[in-house]
Amino acid sequence: MRIPFEQMYQELLRVLRKKGFSEERARLCARIFSESSRDGVYSHGLNRFPAFIKYTDLGYIDVHAIPENIACFGAIERWDGKSGPGPLNAYFCMERAIALSREYGIGCVALRNTNHWMRGGTYGWQAVEAGCIAICFTNTMPNMPPWGGAEPRIGNNPLVIAVPRQQGHLVLDMAMSLFSYGKMGVTRGRGELLPFEGGYDREGQLTHDPDAILKSKRPLPIGFWKGSGLAMMLDLLATILSEGQSTQEIGKIEDERNVSQVFFCIDVQQQHRPGYIDQIADELVGYIHATLPVKEDGKIYYPGERTLQTRQENLEQGIPVDERKWQQIIEM
Repeated sequence: MRIPFEQMYQELLRVLRKKGFSEERARLCARIFSESSRDGVYSHGLNRFPAFIKYTDLGYIDVHAIPENIACFGAIERWDGKSGPGPLNAYFCMERAIALSREYGIGCVALRNTNHWMRGGTYGWQAVEAGCIAICFTNTMPNMPPWGGAEPRIGNNPLVIAVPRQQGHLVLDMAMSLFSYGKMGVTRGRGELLPFEGGYDREGQLTHDPDAILKSKRPLPIGFWKGSGLAMMLDLLATILSEGQSTQEIGKIEDERNVSQVFFCIDVQQQHRPGYIDQIADELVGYIHATLPVKEDGKIYYPGERTLQTRQENLEQGIPVDERKWQQIIEM
């Protein structure tokens, strides 16, 4: 089942208005969710919207909350999200980081007491479309064991790195687990297996079965011990810079909320001659594309390339949706 982008956007907008969002905030929030599905990140677009509404109904998300500035240190600022909608808080903070980079060359905004930002790549795309380099990351509830451990004590703390390029921006959006929980959920819903062993089942055996990994809460970290260490350091940085809650503290409350996030932005237009970034990025992309593929019909992609291809396809043909999720939203 495929739905035109505008139809999806209007349906989500209707629900958000009904839940008390102001017109401007409802439009931005509906656009962020719709664009995530448009770009192929279905797990954090339409599929995640019912959970977002559930958290709103439970009072975890304050639809009226606006981030509050807590401290300023030149190009670094600290904000309190006041339990506002995660996508709106994150979008606001990236806008603020972009503004700081225009003034100082680099900007850093740390955010505490916020909710799930949904697709982290949204804020990387936001920055590159403004002509800036971005690095942003978030902590999460404990949902992954540290390397060598058998119980979840660290988060899979997503990291986004984005570089603007005229012929197609480069945007890396990745969790610290080999497969994100969203990806595993979508794969399970399709009745499919993961292409690689993605974690352990409850008996401690490596498995391709996303359902078994979701039940055990033992996904493999990327690079094994390296991904485990990186997840810890991202959590530490987010907690320190925002003076917010760590993964350990988030794990003490019901459901995932009050997370901490960081948004770095660099205004490259001030620091390099015109065309320099495109030249370097184009050379890298060309070099990577020229790689001999393992499979005869294989192709090598740069981060963000398949997103752009999926975006074009879904705009032309409509966005694939889970019919049950779509009906659930229609009935809201």
